[in-house]
Amino acid sequence: MGNPVINELLHVCISGIGDVVGNICRLSPELLAETCQHILMYLQGQTRGVDSAEISDRFERAGVRLDHEDLQKIIRFLLLTFRSSGKSNLSGDDLVSRLDDSGNKWPKTSLQVVHRLWSEHGALVHAQQEVQAMLSISQLVDMQWKLGMAVSSDTCRSLNSPYVTLLLKVVGPSGNISQRSFEMTIPQFQNFHKQFKEMAAAMETV
Repeated sequence: MGNPVINELLHVCISGIGDVVGNICRLSPELLAETCQHILMYLQGQTRGVDSAEISDRFERAGVRLDHEDLQKIIRFLLLTFRSSGKSNLSGDDLVSRLDDSGNKWPKTSLQVVHRLWSEHGALVHAQQEVQAMLSISQLVDMQWKLGMAVSSDTCRSLNSPYVTLLLKVVGPSGNISQRSFEMTIPQFQNFHKQFKEMAAAMETV
């Protein structure tokens, strides 16, 4: 089957990145921001998937006409871009620089939207990926969490915004016990807790 991220990248490349970027650049800053937020919420674990039908309806209301395949290419491109940026833990400046250096002509307003949203949500995407990767290759020994109020934080940027600090203790493939802490927003932690309960229920049936 191959690596799903590589498969997505190959699909986008075959389909023509220039055409995909051209369609993205047709979007107003507001519409691009809404589309990116749908995808970022999914990558942060706050939704179960990206609702392409809802995005399509929003495009039509804004007067943007795209066929189904072109819309799917936009979603795949943004998903791949944000997912790979999260794995590489890129900053907003780094992400925009890579897009600007890709050979495609990005409008300044579109890059500003991407920079703003990734600066706000990139750390949360990275944290979600770290948790998922850790649980996929390690055995969970202990999990603790505590509720706090953000005054100054990389991931919870709003003053007095509540957040959850999650502490995981895991045993890796080598047998070594390690612990990692992650900072999550309340919706992100609630969704993580729901997913964790579903995993536990599924394991009881095995």
